[in-house]
Amino acid sequence: VQLQASGGGTVQAGGSLRLSCEVSGRTFRSGVMGWFRQAPGKDREFVAGTKLSGYSTFYSDPVKGRFIISRDNAKNTVYLQMNSLKPEDTAVYYCANSRRSDFPTGTLKVASTYDYWGQGTQVTVSS
Repeated sequence: VQLQASGGGTVQAGGSLRLSCEVSGRTFRSGVMGWFRQAPGKDREFVAGTKLSGYSTFYSDPVKGRFIISRDNAKNTVYLQMNSLKPEDTAVYYCANSRRSDFPTGTLKVASTYDYWGQGTQVTVSS
């Protein structure tokens, strides 16, 4: 199983970026896809997730209303549209896949729940 993240870059505060994560090697019809981020000196934190068997989505409070997670089943790809970016959004962003989705939402926000990880893509927001 491979997850290939892309789309990071540098943007000014208030701008937008869209991250992509292409999944290969397993079905894209079950489990959960999540996005996490890690800033220097900080723990990896949950950003957004979506259950692949339906269309439910869930977000962390800092990004709710600004970020949107979506997917294209035909392309086995999940996206993270990031709007109204702030300097505190600066981090390496990782996509991740959990084989199971039958966990409480709180558990799906924990990094250790996920089985597979992409390589990370840097997002830098300048003030």
